[in-house]
Amino acid sequence: MFYGVSLTAILVALWLTLSGSYTLSGDYPIVMGLGVISIVIAVALTFRMRIVDRETVPVAPAPALFGYWSWLGREIVNANLAVTRMVMKPEIDIEPRLVRVPAQQRSGLGLCVFANSITLTPGTVTVDVEDDGFLVHALDTSFTDPAGFAEMGARSDIATDGRRKEVK
Repeated sequence: MFYGVSLTAILVALWLTLSGSYTLSGDYPIVMGLGVISIVIAVALTFRMRIVDRETVPVAPAPALFGYWSWLGREIVNANLAVTRMVMKPEIDIEPRLVRVPAQQRSGLGLCVFANSITLTPGTVTVDVEDDGFLVHALDTSFTDPAGFAEMGARSDIATDGRRKEVK
């Protein structure tokens, strides 16, 4: 029941944010009515499909996930600067690599966030998902630091699980 209420609250907040309709004057009653109907149908369908659970409606890890996004944003900016420096050199001196990155996430959501975080970071792309990790293409050997991948993996696991652990 908690996840159903949370899903409804998230959808209402998202709909209000995206629609910009906050009054019932003019044509807005029709818009509000359609918004309510669409939210009720969406929630009913998720209950009917029996997918309302901790992973589908991740409200517990939301604060940790926002913290992870801010950390990831800084990492993306740093990687952008590194790629820009590399590309702006008179002679482009890159050594592309394929590396295997181990993944010990506790959930499918954690694996998804980790793989997408690697791909979002300039200079690296998740090429293949394997049983025990990912195959990652890196633009240069400087982007293949195992400690960097380990830190990103640990942070993404904490963010998607909602439990605090120490990141080394």
